Amino acid sequence: MEWILASASPRRRQLLKEIVPTFTVLPAKGDERVEDVPPHELVQSLAVQKAEEVATLPQANGKIVLGADTIVVLDGEVLGKPKDEQDAVRMLTALSGRKHQVYTGVCILYPENGENKKTVGFAKTDVYFNTLTKEQIIRYVQTGSPMDKAGAYGIQDGDLVERIDGSFSNVVGLPVELCRKMAERLPK
Repeated sequence: MEWILASASPRRRQLLKEIVPTFTVLPAKGDERVEDVPPHELVQSLAVQKAEEVATLPQANGKIVLGADTIVVLDGEVLGKPKDEQDAVRMLTALSGRKHQVYTGVCILYPENGENKKTVGFAKTDVYFNTLTKEQIIRYVQTGSPMDKAGAYGIQDGDLVERIDGSFSNVVGLPVELCRKMAERLPK
């Protein structure tokens, strides 16, 4: 059965290829409705929103749709994508030398007996940031890389992270291990 990735993220695209070699990309466009719920519920809700939005498109009819959403949580505060460079500096300064969590929610919608069914899950990874100088933070922000990433960083971008406890691919934006297990449970 054909798959659709409901995300424009090049990182998610690369990671999904580890599970499904060929798929179509149809990014969700709608507003993310952020709710005041625990982080694991929030990311799952946002992943469902994205998958359901794309599943309504005519070109998604009869196909499997995967939606995902990643957030960074520091001391209970959700850090989304930075609004601007100043916001990115603020986030990175707050993360410097500290532990935080990365949550990714995943929703897979699949056709069964003429209707869409769904399976939903999440992954959580503890991330321990290196202590960064103001100069390191500014230099990193000036690369532009933090601007499209939750928490204003990409774990793949160099020497930002000391260590992690959990899934590396989750921190990149798509927990491959979780997605593989979810895909294996889909009806054949």
